[in-house]
Amino acid sequence: MKPLRMFPRFTVASVLLLDVLQLHCPAQTNVAAPSAKFGDATPLQWSVRMADSEMARRGNSLAWKEGGRAKWDYTSGLFTLSLLKLNERVNNPRYVEFAKTAIGSFITPDGRVRGYKAEDYNLDNINPGKTVLALYQLTKEERYRKAADLLRKQLDTQPRTREGGFWHKQRYPHQMWLDGLYMAAPFYAEYAKLFKEPAASFDDVAKQIRLVGAHTYAPASGLFYHGWDESKQQDWANKTTGTSPNFWGRAIGWYAMALVDVLDFFPKDHPARPEIIATLKKLCDGVVKQQDPASGLWWQVVDQGGRQGNYLEATASSMFVYAMAKGVNHGYLSRDYVPAILKGYNGIVEKLIKTDAKGNVSLTRCCSVAGLGYGRDGSYEYYIKEPVVDNDLKGVGPFILAGIELQDLLGLPSTVPKNAKSLEAAVPALTKSSVAAE
Repeated sequence: MKPLRMFPRFTVASVLLLDVLQLHCPAQTNVAAPSAKFGDATPLQWSVRMADSEMARRGNSLAWKEGGRAKWDYTSGLFTLSLLKLNERVNNPRYVEFAKTAIGSFITPDGRVRGYKAEDYNLDNINPGKTVLALYQLTKEERYRKAADLLRKQLDTQPRTREGGFWHKQRYPHQMWLDGLYMAAPFYAEYAKLFKEPAASFDDVAKQIRLVGAHTYAPASGLFYHGWDESKQQDWANKTTGTSPNFWGRAIGWYAMALVDVLDFFPKDHPARPEIIATLKKLCDGVVKQQDPASGLWWQVVDQGGRQGNYLEATASSMFVYAMAKGVNHGYLSRDYVPAILKGYNGIVEKLIKTDAKGNVSLTRCCSVAGLGYGRDGSYEYYIKEPVVDNDLKGVGPFILAGIELQDLLGLPSTVPKNAKSLEAAVPALTKSSVAAE
């Protein structure tokens, strides 16, 4: 681990001292948890602020309506899942209702999904299924079960590489992308656990993780390339290895989140579980080495910090903090990672979060989109020219999830005040505007 540098505007000395005490004196259980804030709020309060702000900004724009622009979309799935996870801590029915509107509006009474085409074999379209499974467990509405069945059925006939790895999409033949592991693997594992599928389903999930890792990992850097083309025919593919040419932050972030989330559902005695944990550790070791020492953040092209045009990017930084914090909380990673996690989260709050006069918070410097093929060559120049925006859901969702995990990591209370007056005090000027936008 790199030596820890000072954290501006954040009192972490007591937190790190506590970590040292816990690490070297595990039997000492009566050490009081520190009172830690980033800026003026705890991590969970930041998650609430971000959730309420984004709900107010989005209103009903994510919901399906005849002739509307909303789509069955993986980003909506990520955001609504983060709201449902937050609801488990703060018990705010508005988060559940927002998820029901944004995702549930696409699902017909008989379980069909408006706008979904199984024949596209698009792994991105599986991701909202995580929210579908959560809503099924909350509501017991049969339409959610049927929609989940529909999405799960796609995986039975998803095109595969010769070794059995899922193609990312029908239109991306012979290709595995790191992104696809987050889109499909946690849903696949959760569905298998919830509906008691045979061990072969978990074996298949483990295979996906193993194959994409084997083909995209670069030992020299400790990082993972964005994608791999089995055919080695794509313009972006290395003609020897089939890999894309650069280490894109968010792609690695997708893979990191896939690993920690899959473990939520994997049987404790499954033989692949230690392998998945080892892959998570290997990924995090590579990521920590590339953390910007001044800000605690990560670069758009991870290993080329400071190169002209590169920038410190919000979505990847949020994903890395979430994945590492969750890994530590569940015992997959040691507490040696805590300094990097705290520095990363502090960097996000200090450098990337902006609060307006009404108390609405924004996550800035999010890469809007990036991919491979169809004119996207995976070059350094390509990744740095894609639009940079505020409040992309691919960053907002992981930021909310990161706050939940940081709250646990620091031993802070796992809830915020539940009464409206206290919530308004913790999230100034947000409650009324959020309700109006529902």
